[in-house]
Amino acid sequence: MVSNLKLTKVNEAWMRVEGDMGIARELSEYLTFEIPGAKFSPKYKSRVWDGKIRLLNSRNMQCYAGLVSEVQAFCEERDYSLEIDPELTMTEEFSLDEAKDFATTLGLPFEPNPHQLRAFALAVRNSRGILVSPTASGKSLIVYLITRYYDARTLIVVPNISLVNQLASDFADYGYLSDTHIHRIYSGQDKQTDRQVTISTWQSIYELPKAYFEQFEVVIGDEVHLFKAQSLTKIMINCAGVKYRFGVTGTLDGTQVNELILNGLFGPTHKIISTKELIDSGKLADIKVKVLVLSHPLEERKKLIDKSYQEEIDHIISYASRNKFIRNLALSIKGNTLILYAYVEKHGEVLQQMIKEKANGRKVFYVHGGVDGQEREEIRYIVEKETDAIIVASYGTFSTGINIKNLHNVIFSSPTKSRIRTMQSVGRGLRVSDTKNSMTLFDIADDLTHNKKKNYTLNHLIERVKMYSGEGFPYELHNIKLRSDNATGRSLFSEAE
Repeated sequence: MVSNLKLTKVNEAWMRVEGDMGIARELSEYLTFEIPGAKFSPKYKSRVWDGKIRLLNSRNMQCYAGLVSEVQAFCEERDYSLEIDPELTMTEEFSLDEAKDFATTLGLPFEPNPHQLRAFALAVRNSRGILVSPTASGKSLIVYLITRYYDARTLIVVPNISLVNQLASDFADYGYLSDTHIHRIYSGQDKQTDRQVTISTWQSIYELPKAYFEQFEVVIGDEVHLFKAQSLTKIMINCAGVKYRFGVTGTLDGTQVNELILNGLFGPTHKIISTKELIDSGKLADIKVKVLVLSHPLEERKKLIDKSYQEEIDHIISYASRNKFIRNLALSIKGNTLILYAYVEKHGEVLQQMIKEKANGRKVFYVHGGVDGQEREEIRYIVEKETDAIIVASYGTFSTGINIKNLHNVIFSSPTKSRIRTMQSVGRGLRVSDTKNSMTLFDIADDLTHNKKKNYTLNHLIERVKMYSGEGFPYELHNIKLRSDNATGRSLFSEAE
């Protein structure tokens, strides 16, 4: 019996769809998706692009090799027969006991947790895949186990300089000498090396020719949720000869098209363990979320009733009473505190100056994209030994991947609706240490409702609260009335108390 469709392996990045062309066109539609927010794109507005992404190329009938299960689902749903090239589905026998036995040969300073061994075993069995394990669950050890198991030329791609240094430092803690085995690439560093492991920012290598990537046998994408970007996708396509390909992340954004792109590039998604399970087992710190809804004066609500999202954001981050509230909050709570902001000059710089003026000797650190990786690493090291330091950091530099165990409080000073940014940011405070087993998240939101019309960022808060509820995080809602910027009298924070 002739199959309706056949999948043939082209290389480690691509497979070809063959067979009935009518059914292939149906599959093409099945693998076509509208991009969220596409209507705001200049290409869409100028009608150059229809706002859709097509995962099956209709010209050469190729799609990402990691989408085998999606094609299978399509055929099963419509009762079509499918023949699959065996090379696309080959797996390796590798048990949890074998994973544990291998880990014991590495001389690790501690025993891996069961979920780390499970993630390692899944990776080896399937030769590819996305491992979703919450922030602070020990993903660097999972990456290390995979790297040591294959014992081959390995490329690890990370989103920023801080993570290049941090991952190399983690590997050294596990017993892998960075000066001997690891080559780091970022901002002008030499791209060539004879060391076995290369850890690089994606920005440093995405424009390199395909020939550069031929040296690698294993590729690992850290914080893989960022690989939706065209430049990151290009890296994975250039790794067309790399059989062993893995992505690790704390969370995906829940958008079907984005997850399918990642599955296509890396392979199926495996959810390893939940944040709630890790908290309940004592592996992560207890969390309490305090949602502080700042009620803005009536005159400000009226001003913003018909304004755009960006105009609302500009008002929020520049509103003096709001920034004073954040300053007073940061200075009143005990423990090391991370304040996350979105806009460097318009908000971050303002906050850190206001806090420094009233800090009375407390250490205040300011981090943004212009702060080099070594300085960020030094700040991280210093804070680990402090008890009441304040870090004012941009979401881009400190919301993802940065490991500070001794962090007691996180303050969201800028609104966001991104699930990934929210969950990654929460994770900054979830690590446990000898002096800490709980953390508090202060989620600052803004109520500019007027005539029953909710403002943009208040709606974003509703989405974040749904996330907290879905993750099982206990949360409290506090409504706080903001004074007008022109008001005088006792301090704003005294009202919040």
